[in-house]
Amino acid sequence: MLQTLLQQIINGLVVGSVYAVVALGYTMVYGILGLINFAHGEVVMVGALTALSAILYLREIAPGLNPLVYFGFGLLAAIPVCMAIGYTMERVAYRRLRNAPRLAPLITAIGVSFLLQTLAMVIWGRSYHSFPQLIPTTPLQVVHGVFITPVQITTIGLSAAMMAGLVLLVMRTRLGRAMRATAENHRIAALMGVNTNGIIALTFLLGSGLAAVAGVMIASNYGVAHYSMGFLPGLKAFTAAVLGGIGNLAGAMVGGILLGLIEAIGAGYIESWTGGWLNSSYQDIFAFIILGIVLVFRPTGLLGERVADRA
Repeated sequence: MLQTLLQQIINGLVVGSVYAVVALGYTMVYGILGLINFAHGEVVMVGALTALSAILYLREIAPGLNPLVYFGFGLLAAIPVCMAIGYTMERVAYRRLRNAPRLAPLITAIGVSFLLQTLAMVIWGRSYHSFPQLIPTTPLQVVHGVFITPVQITTIGLSAAMMAGLVLLVMRTRLGRAMRATAENHRIAALMGVNTNGIIALTFLLGSGLAAVAGVMIASNYGVAHYSMGFLPGLKAFTAAVLGGIGNLAGAMVGGILLGLIEAIGAGYIESWTGGWLNSSYQDIFAFIILGIVLVFRPTGLLGERVADRA
């Protein structure tokens, strides 16, 4: 029983760390614009498929390289592509809707999501693509009966490094101070000399870059990439952001990790809890049950940061 619990905790930390990275993109955009960017999950998908194309291309022109070189090349290709998509979304789809009723940018975000999915389907097709296992997948024994793979270690390590780097950027740098000022009140920040348009565009760039890495990690962990792979992780990451307190960086990280743990532990025990009526394939219900409970009883999230309406 203890071994099963420890194994599910490890699995939950892996999944939760990816949710946390994606949730940071949601929470940064919401903290500054009050916008839920529902197209963020599709940026994750584009990151995975772009990395796949880049890896296959490099393998074709330069076979026999170290697998980590292919992995790094895939990341280096995916990040700028996703950042360009994020910037384009902000500049073309969202910038002119900043003063529009809240429903307008929400509908636009859903439209952008479908547009990205359709473009990905046209470019990469409807088929599921096998993602190369560039990082070893041989399980390493942590304690007796509890295992972790190098891919999972890499996922947790990369996620932790990105989360720590983002927090340091926002809290310890001049640029981060400008981001916090814009989030507080972009009109007053502009009067104080802050280039609010540039800060908002940078927020989309950072969030999209994180999404690119998250997409590569998801594809590496599951060994597959396809045009609709970003929808469910994006929705769960949004749930994690709401759970932790949307608009709050620490809340997004806590919410992502907590959601991953709840989902993994629930999946590990759901069959025994229900007497076989449900099995682990129903694990996705936990994210949406939690979303409903949080919205009913604590809509500000666990860390309780309230983002006020902007005048």
